[in-house]
Amino acid sequence: MRCRLLADRFRRPSAALTLGVGLLVSALPGAAPLTAQSVATPTSRVRALSNADFASTISSISEAGGYFDTDNLISNERSYLHVMEQLDRLQVRGGAFIGVGPDQSYSYIARTRSEIAFLLDIRRDNLLQHLLFKALFAESRTRAEYLAQWLGRPSVLLLQRDAARSIEELLQQLELTPATAESRGAAQRAVSAQIARMGLSLSPTDMATISRFHETFMSQGLALRFTSIGRAPRPYYPTLRDLLLETDRSGRQANYLASEADFQYVKELHHRNLIIPVVGDLAGAKALTGAGRFVRDRGLPVSVLYASNAEDYVMRDGGFARYVQNVASLPRTSNSVMIRSWFGGPGTHPHEVPGYFSVQLLQTMDAFVQASKADVLWGYRALVFTPHVAP
Repeated sequence: MRCRLLADRFRRPSAALTLGVGLLVSALPGAAPLTAQSVATPTSRVRALSNADFASTISSISEAGGYFDTDNLISNERSYLHVMEQLDRLQVRGGAFIGVGPDQSYSYIARTRSEIAFLLDIRRDNLLQHLLFKALFAESRTRAEYLAQWLGRPSVLLLQRDAARSIEELLQQLELTPATAESRGAAQRAVSAQIARMGLSLSPTDMATISRFHETFMSQGLALRFTSIGRAPRPYYPTLRDLLLETDRSGRQANYLASEADFQYVKELHHRNLIIPVVGDLAGAKALTGAGRFVRDRGLPVSVLYASNAEDYVMRDGGFARYVQNVASLPRTSNSVMIRSWFGGPGTHPHEVPGYFSVQLLQTMDAFVQASKADVLWGYRALVFTPHVAP
């Protein structure tokens, strides 16, 4: 994989940090002291996209949709926040985010203050779900409003707009305000109106799918749990409530809805059409490389690539060599990172947190490309035991 010239274009002088594998990491240009609350709004290095440009970007880099045996309305990774301190320590900041899956990516985007994001998934349904989220952000001024619209709760909740409220207080308020037929209908009409303003070409089937997703969130509420088609529910799958209340390794709540500042950051990116959902395979010919070209043309690196455990399926489908080429082609810095998850169960990985079935792992892109060159990755288990950044 010939990636050295491309990587060098984005490199900056770096400071050596001891990470157990001797990796070099550096701050992105102009990074401020890293806290979850800093940088209230996105930087201006990436201009806002018009609705027409937003739609054409989706169309130009999307691929044909594929099948996966899950609705993926919420994540099954309870451990998704366990890499937050590592992101802080490596000063992963700004640049572009590329990730798979539903809204867990928003927490990474908020924490690293990404300047643009591409949300890539093989299922077209994932694109439609992110349009639902985009509409909810547009309709909501605060986290309280967002949660109310998302779960179809009455407007009485919308009167509570205290930015200092904890996520626990907001969820308690939700549970004291049950959804009604009227509140659910109003929320769905508001979402439909917002989507109509986006200027996208959506079929009646697309709109019905978005409505079905919203109805599922409203009917199941905070008890909604990840489900798969044809497979029994796993006892370790989290509920929506679990995911919203999750913490990083230090015990700090770090979901994007745990902080008003983080919510507002993601909301502003959506407002500027800089969170772009794309249909595609990580090993495909257009989506991942197209996102890379888009950000390269704007002088940005890809700072975070979040793959969940999708690499496992890429390997099983025989597309791993192409995927490695795609990753190697991305513009990056020496502290650009990849986030992946491992579902081996307790006692199967040194980075696991007791009480969690899944493990979140963070690796620099440079380390991944080097490990792939060594031709030692004969399966996903081998990949998750290549050098990763220590917790």
